[in-house]
Amino acid sequence: MLLALGLIGFLALAASIVVRWLNRRVDSLGRIAPFPRISVVVSLGLALCFGIPMLVEAWVEHQLEDAAGEIAGGPVQVNCQSLGQAFVDVGPELGFVAWGPDGVPERSTLIKFGACGNLRAWLGSAKATPSLDQVIAVHVVTHETMHMVGITDEARAECAAVQRDAAMATALGASPREAQALARRYWTEVYPRMPDNYVGGCGPGGTYDERLPTAPW
Repeated sequence: MLLALGLIGFLALAASIVVRWLNRRVDSLGRIAPFPRISVVVSLGLALCFGIPMLVEAWVEHQLEDAAGEIAGGPVQVNCQSLGQAFVDVGPELGFVAWGPDGVPERSTLIKFGACGNLRAWLGSAKATPSLDQVIAVHVVTHETMHMVGITDEARAECAAVQRDAAMATALGASPREAQALARRYWTEVYPRMPDNYVGGCGPGGTYDERLPTAPW
């Protein structure tokens, strides 16, 4: 929202400068005033400073929606939290899916500001050596996708996501080898440290083992 307001504001400023010049370009003596080139260029430059991040954010959300939709087997909506939203957010979670009045998860998720930043960095990288924060961010999208397909239990959703992290990473542009390494790293370095309500029944032969070829064990 802040980016959009900034973009609109500076575009409006540039337009108002041009309109003002058009209305006053010839004075009472018939002299033509020079075009306010510097003011217009500065205003458009500032508008561009707001517009480029908006385009990048839209690109990231498009990539995430396509990948999550592929894993979910149908269209889903993925939104990145804005800086303004993050400023007033006190929740510790990295992603969120709302439950409808009927108790069914919506097919829409909000990925928190920091996680989206890590996803943006990973998407723009070679993907061969992700940071642990980037590994976690990819998993967050997978985990929230599991909620969007209807899984409400956190431990089950977590295990289902663990088994699909490699598929998610591949859908987001990683090679099969890079994707499997990312999934393996989450399983070995992050999953064991998750809260109690997120773990259990996962692993080879576990309650939630789906025996998928992309499972990291």
